[in-house]
Amino acid sequence: MTYIAPNQWEEHYSDGKGFRQVGERERVLLAEYTPAPDGGGRALDVGCGTGEMSVYLASLGYTVDAMDFAGTAIARAREGHAGVEGVRWLQLDIERDDPAPLHEDGYDLVVMRLMYPFVRDRDRVLRGLSERLRDGGALVVITPVTANTPMERRGIALDEDEIAVLATGWETVERLEADGLAFLVLRGPGHTGTRAVEKRPTTGHALTGALAVVTDDAGRVLLGRSRQGMLELPGGKPVGPEDFAATAVRELAEETGLVADPADAYVVAMLVDDSHGIPRLTAVVRITAWTGTLTNREPKLFDRWEFFDLHALACVGDVFVPAASALDAVWPGVIPRLPPVLSYPIAIGQPPVPGEPGEAVRLRQAMAETVIDGGCAPSEAVRDALRSVPRHRFAPEANLADAYDGGDRAVITRRDETGTAISSVSAAWLQADMIENLCLTPGAIVFEAGSGGYNAELIAHVTGPGGRVVTVDIDPWVVHRTRAFLTEAGSGRVTAVEADGALGAPAHLVPRGGFDASVITYNVWDIAPAWREQLSEGGRLVLPLEMGGYTRAIAFERCGEVLHARHFTYCGFVRDQGQQAHTVPVVSLLDGGLTLRFNDGATARTEGLEEALRGPRHEVATGVTMAGANSYFGSLQLYAATTLPAFCRLVAHQEPDAGVTGIAKDRDAPTILGDASLAYLIHVQTRHGERPEDKEWEWFAHAFGEQGPELAAQLAATVRAWDHYVRADDNDKHVDPVLTVHPAGTPDEVLPAGDVLDKEFSRLVFRWPGRNGHLPDPAWHTDPIAATTGEA
Repeated sequence: MTYIAPNQWEEHYSDGKGFRQVGERERVLLAEYTPAPDGGGRALDVGCGTGEMSVYLASLGYTVDAMDFAGTAIARAREGHAGVEGVRWLQLDIERDDPAPLHEDGYDLVVMRLMYPFVRDRDRVLRGLSERLRDGGALVVITPVTANTPMERRGIALDEDEIAVLATGWETVERLEADGLAFLVLRGPGHTGTRAVEKRPTTGHALTGALAVVTDDAGRVLLGRSRQGMLELPGGKPVGPEDFAATAVRELAEETGLVADPADAYVVAMLVDDSHGIPRLTAVVRITAWTGTLTNREPKLFDRWEFFDLHALACVGDVFVPAASALDAVWPGVIPRLPPVLSYPIAIGQPPVPGEPGEAVRLRQAMAETVIDGGCAPSEAVRDALRSVPRHRFAPEANLADAYDGGDRAVITRRDETGTAISSVSAAWLQADMIENLCLTPGAIVFEAGSGGYNAELIAHVTGPGGRVVTVDIDPWVVHRTRAFLTEAGSGRVTAVEADGALGAPAHLVPRGGFDASVITYNVWDIAPAWREQLSEGGRLVLPLEMGGYTRAIAFERCGEVLHARHFTYCGFVRDQGQQAHTVPVVSLLDGGLTLRFNDGATARTEGLEEALRGPRHEVATGVTMAGANSYFGSLQLYAATTLPAFCRLVAHQEPDAGVTGIAKDRDAPTILGDASLAYLIHVQTRHGERPEDKEWEWFAHAFGEQGPELAAQLAATVRAWDHYVRADDNDKHVDPVLTVHPAGTPDEVLPAGDVLDKEFSRLVFRWPGRNGHLPDPAWHTDPIAATTGEA
């Protein structure tokens, strides 16, 4: 590989030089193998030089983005092809620049002509370009090969091993010849899964070494492709009295030409495993700063060195086992399915390591603006946190677009054996909303249950230099991961502890007078006593609470032993895994076609229900409709769950036309039970249209069994009451209940009037307008429910 500095390329083109002209054979092959789709297509010419290939692609019917990092090349191309239509000239470095100028909908054809051998980070660049291909698109690489290139110029050519690496992971690879050049047509991009592999057995009795983990100014990690066909970290065995940090620094310089000060090298973990039965001890050394130019100093051992995106580490092919384990020690989770290794983290004073691509900065600002425009971040402190804290560094397995999704997507970071998400980074809008409702002030000390790092760092940013966050999680892997990411990208003001969140923070970490605020970032069925007891008087507790199986993120304020709800947000989170985790009783009906879920309370009597469900269905129209653009269904669910006796949820497991209920498959309906009878709510579309606001649905009560008509009438009355008192008007407002939470054991006569929902540790009292003598008034809580969900 020949690396030419950008200023040398500028001189190359300013001196009037170019590259070999596009040959007739190349033109024929492009026209035959990559014709433009009917109606035209879009092509990307990477390293376009003075533009001859771009102009030819335009003649085939493509709209072309022609890019080169040399400004002199782009200037000559514009001048030389001024009259050509269908070509957009872009000065862009495909390896270093933010790819924002490229077409966001992708390309039918990407061409890399005579430039691939000059690319330093080949794996990363090729992966990025493959992800921009549209379905059915092709990547064409036209390159010299060493067999046809004089020895003195073989740095600009590819050998057969390199071509094999280039072709790995594609569904189809067609290799053609064009006047001595290899003409490769690659289709069906895929990514080879990462596999940790060993080298040949050693003759020693034990193995000891140090590996250097180095990142560039974009946060990418340095790996070398060895002559044994695997990726490795810089490293080797200690020499003489060297310590591990000195070994890593020396090996880094000897193998890559990069120079580091031993003072910037930190042993972060010791790994213990074996190689072919031989004990092996590996020191993982994190190097936080370096200088120099990357070169391949040991060509007999390595083909080249490259910087890799962290999210790509799950699909880079073969990686040497100690290197894979070392990468996992610094960024837990980036490489799945690793062989077992004993890893001993070492507590050190490693400073945060900076580095992120310009694309991350742009996407983070865009995410922040999306959240702000949605009204979820009204305070400047939370807005600044969203714009500043590097979210992608707390989810390194996700690509930047997913990490900075400003919509309603969480980034799943851990699943259980069934595939259920058990840890994630929440949707950004939901994190902002919950933090806003903590009402934080500078210097606040905050408790968080459910770790991950990013949310805690947002809080730390809001509370400022005098603030502190204590975050706990029951999963040791999550805590290990959180600590690692906080070391890499944290403020130093977050303490991560392995503990059951339901028990609160360890006593020695609870400030005198309690935490100023607490936030729970997983679904909870009940409110743990510790959360109230460790909260200061007047402090805020925000948590996703399940009521009747429906979850709301509720902001409570502590007033003595009572928690007063101040704000409700519609949401969904991963479930509690600790001692307070709740198992929902269920009853299967009709051979598994239906399920009753009793989310609060014990299973009710269900004798005779199956016989009733085989009988006639009774239906009652409520007369209450909802438009597609503004339904507030969520508030009806909560209203029904907290006001109706014998409430449960009926879940369908078959298509509506195959069952008896009309409930959509895998959906549920609010339900009440009677003697061998049940009734449930369903909505039926009564008006159709092209736009959401043109559509309309009406609520119906469906019922089975002898008491069905009576139960259906009760449900219909509930819907009408909700419509009259709770779904207040057409001004995008609804009415939340006044909710107070009292300790379990509080006598009935002490509770305020209202609908009571009892849990193990608490008694919830709901006061809805129109019930228990309460009527809506101007002071009644009217915050709009967010009509979307998120996970944490």
